[in-house]
Amino acid sequence: MQIGRSEFLAMTGGAAAACALPLPAFAAESDMVLHTSTGAIYGTLMMPPSAKIPPVVLIIAGSGPTDRDGNSPLLPGKNDALKLLASALSSRGIASLRFDKRGIAASAAAMTAEKDIRFDTYIDDAAGWAAMLARDRRLSRVTIAGHSEGSLIGMIAAQRGGVASYVSLEGAGRPASTVIREQLRPALTPELLAQADTIIAQLNAGKVYTGAIPAELQSLFHASIQPYLISWFKYDPAVEIGKLKIPATIVQGTADVQVTMSDAQALKSGDPGASLVVVPGMNHVLKISPDVSSQAAILVGYTNPKLPVAPQVIDAVASAAKPR
Repeated sequence: MQIGRSEFLAMTGGAAAACALPLPAFAAESDMVLHTSTGAIYGTLMMPPSAKIPPVVLIIAGSGPTDRDGNSPLLPGKNDALKLLASALSSRGIASLRFDKRGIAASAAAMTAEKDIRFDTYIDDAAGWAAMLARDRRLSRVTIAGHSEGSLIGMIAAQRGGVASYVSLEGAGRPASTVIREQLRPALTPELLAQADTIIAQLNAGKVYTGAIPAELQSLFHASIQPYLISWFKYDPAVEIGKLKIPATIVQGTADVQVTMSDAQALKSGDPGASLVVVPGMNHVLKISPDVSSQAAILVGYTNPKLPVAPQVIDAVASAAKPR
C-alpha cells in the first residue's frame, strides 16, 4: 500500500563492540493471529524460558513493506533488526510479539483497496494486538515498542489503555508532512518542490488534491493514497506522546540519516518526563555503524543481519518492560 512512499524513503535515505545475541535454542516461538474485519494479521510470539508469566513487548515495524523481522523487499538484503531485538529480550526473560502489518508478507490478504486504508487502520491493528496480549494469562504487563513509523502508531495505540509502558525507537518527532517535505527538498528541482508544497498544503487541510500531479511525484501523491496521507498528516508525534499516561522512553541513534536528534528532542519536549536514550553511532535500523564518516558506511547495517542490535536499545526496551 505504501510502496511508493517507502521507495522514496529508501532512496533518501562511534564504533562499539557488541556480541550478537542468537535465538536461545530453548526459546519457544508460536504463531498468533489477530482477526480483523478484512482478514487475518499474523504474528510471532516469542516466549522466554526463564519466566513463568513474563512481561511482553509488542514490537511494531516501520513504514512500507517492512515485515515482522524488520526486513523490506525494497532493500537488497536483510537486517533482521526486530527479530534480533526479540531474541535479545527473550534472553532477559521478556516475551515479545512481532507481526506482519496488513498487506505485508503473511498478512497480505488483510489489505483492502489502497483507497480505503487509513493511518488509523494501523493504529486499530496495534491496539487490537495490545488488547489480545493483555488478556493472555501466559503474560503479564504489556509494553509497546514502535520503530520508525511504528513509533507514532504505537504511541496512539497505547493511549487506548491496557499498556504499561511505551518505547519509541527512531521515531519522528514532527508531523509526517514536515518530514516528507524536508526529505523531498534536496531531491527535487525548485519547480517540483513548489508543486509538492502545494499538494502537501492541500492534504494538510484535509482535502484531496485534484490538480495535475507531475510524474516525478506520482508514487508519493497519487490519488488513491491521498486519503491515507490525510489521515497520517493530522497527527503530530510531539503532541501525541504528551497524551500518554504511562512511562515513555525515547531511543535515538546519532547516525540515523532518516530520523534525527531533533526529532528525539521534539518528542522529549512533548513529554518532558520521558526518558531519552541517545545511542552514539547507531543508524535507523538499530545497528551501530563501524564508520559514521560516510552515509554508505552507515547504511551497511541495513542489509547485514550479522550486525547485532545496539545493546543500549536492548537495555532501554528491557528496562521499560521490567522496571526495577
